[in-house]
Amino acid sequence: MRETPEELTRLQSLLGSSLSGSTAHLRSIVEGRTITAAQLTGVLTGMCTLAVSTVTAKGEPRISGADGHFLHGRWHFGTARDAAKARHLAARPAVSVAHMRGEDLGVFTHGTVEELNPEGAGTTADWQELLAHLKDFYGDDAFDWDREVVYYRLDPHWMTVYAPDLDKLTGT
Repeated sequence: MRETPEELTRLQSLLGSSLSGSTAHLRSIVEGRTITAAQLTGVLTGMCTLAVSTVTAKGEPRISGADGHFLHGRWHFGTARDAAKARHLAARPAVSVAHMRGEDLGVFTHGTVEELNPEGAGTTADWQELLAHLKDFYGDDAFDWDREVVYYRLDPHWMTVYAPDLDKLTGT
């Protein structure tokens, strides 16, 4: 868990406001079957497979998979620089992502992405921290990190979690 107390507070606030502003139908499914921000960050460790939804220039939805890493209370994911997903996100940075583990966990997020390693733009502290995490996970030489892949951080404006049995998720 890499979240600061402030990041956990922000995430908890987002989870609460998202659920309270949702439809009665969604609330009837999720209320009483969710977990706190602190519990969520404890569950979303390592790599989590994401379904990432983007939109084409014609407004057509597209969905694809990506390795997701939940750090500092936000999703981080990447793709090849020449992938359709990268072109979509460069033109239209609004995105929806879902991480699901059968019927045990569903994390649904809407927001806007920020590119963390723009080609030729130098590095930032945020990218250096993420890059260190990614190299620990995938290995130093898994990619040409500057030219081959582009990584995004999702700034969420809506997120909800369905988790009916925390003990089943944590193995306790």
